[in-house]
Amino acid sequence: MEQSWSGKVGNVKQLGGIETSVLDNGAGAGVRIAWIDTGSGLRYKVVLDRGMDIAEAVYMDCNLAWISHVGVIKPQLLANQDANWLRTFGGGLLTTCGLDHVGGPEEDEFGKRGVHGQLSNVPAEIIQVKQPDLLTGDLSMSITGVMRQHQIFGPCLTLKRTIRGVLGDPALIIEDEIINEANTPSPLMLLYHFNFGYPLLDKGTEIRWEGTSTSPSAQKYLPTGDLKIVPDPLENHQGSGEAVIFIDPMPVTDEVCRCGIWNKARAIGVEISWNKSELPCLTNWQHFGLNEFVTGLEPGTNFPIGQKQARANGELLFLKPTERKKVTIELRVIKQI
Repeated sequence: MEQSWSGKVGNVKQLGGIETSVLDNGAGAGVRIAWIDTGSGLRYKVVLDRGMDIAEAVYMDCNLAWISHVGVIKPQLLANQDANWLRTFGGGLLTTCGLDHVGGPEEDEFGKRGVHGQLSNVPAEIIQVKQPDLLTGDLSMSITGVMRQHQIFGPCLTLKRTIRGVLGDPALIIEDEIINEANTPSPLMLLYHFNFGYPLLDKGTEIRWEGTSTSPSAQKYLPTGDLKIVPDPLENHQGSGEAVIFIDPMPVTDEVCRCGIWNKARAIGVEISWNKSELPCLTNWQHFGLNEFVTGLEPGTNFPIGQKQARANGELLFLKPTERKKVTIELRVIKQI
């Protein structure tokens, strides 16, 4: 950040930083949040009681995220049963799916699982908040929390998450570490459900990814024309109509993959970067319903096919007792291609 503020600012809050608070009204009353202001025009809300996922996100005067009809509500302990998760899905810039199941409701000899697992309904124990320090010139900021997806006689997966950035830089970095604290191996399925909405997402907006793709969606739900160009709202995407595209992402350098959204009319976009060895799969969710207009870009350990199918395919990952898996993802606002 250009230090044009030198000698003019005594309190870093004048430029940016992290502010924690509690919602006091509506279905989200009592939910802890943290507003993170990067001082670059990028500002976003971390929902501490919902897996440290991210709800609203704005760059300057442009909203980036899709917010569902549900919005931010309190965590629900039974959200991992049947389709209950859909009643808690607020959309937002990021909803994290997992930690042991990504996909629809299912049941087999290993148990019964609901939509997309439990993680996004697990409150965080916040263990550190670091603010920028103008006096020392350390402009980094971060918030770290721990989510425990535990049960007796069953999987005990812990997620330690740090969301960090630098004052003046329109980007955020998510650093996750998943630990198996049980005494038996545990399945691991993880998907980062980034959701983009109007006005970043509009007719003509480009959905950017490179790689080979297939679609498990019924053909009638796939938009006609270029799947990477956003259409107007679609009649056949009303209700539960949606298109889902599975992508084997092509790394751009070494193991680094990128995808994103580019709105040429507004000259603004976002770019997501991650390591393919950590998250080999990318899913593009397209749901262009009237007043429910969204696309999701979702790097993951698996496609959202469920634990049962991943096991049958030989693709289900396991963490041994005390084993750890680390994942790093960066989301950056871009103002030119």
